[in-house]
Amino acid sequence: QVQLVESGGGLVQPGGSLTLSCTVSEGIFNIYVMGWYRQAPGKQRELVASIKTGGFSNRGETKYGGDVKGRFTISSDKFNNKLYLQMDSLKPEGTGVYYCNIDAKMNWDSSREDYWGQGTQVTVSA
Repeated sequence: QVQLVESGGGLVQPGGSLTLSCTVSEGIFNIYVMGWYRQAPGKQRELVASIKTGGFSNRGETKYGGDVKGRFTISSDKFNNKLYLQMDSLKPEGTGVYYCNIDAKMNWDSSREDYWGQGTQVTVSA
């Protein structure tokens, strides 16, 4: 099994920046699709950003939610088993718990369970 640990959350003013990190317990060279999700209290988790890479490469196709496009950047460092989310121009509606994710369907098949970290809190407030 794969374990994910997020870090880097905190309190930031609107317009500020934060960098979130996700550390994976095992090598991720065979993991092609990873992402970041955000969840507010009482709401479902929503996709913030995802990246699809070609195995050994850190480069690949990226996708972003409509509310973060142009402000957030997702990237991977497979040598160090890391996934990052650079967040700029943060807005109050960006507040929530951010989770690192490995999508089972995209990486293997629907019989596998998704892998999630425990999350890191991001609060955007003046």
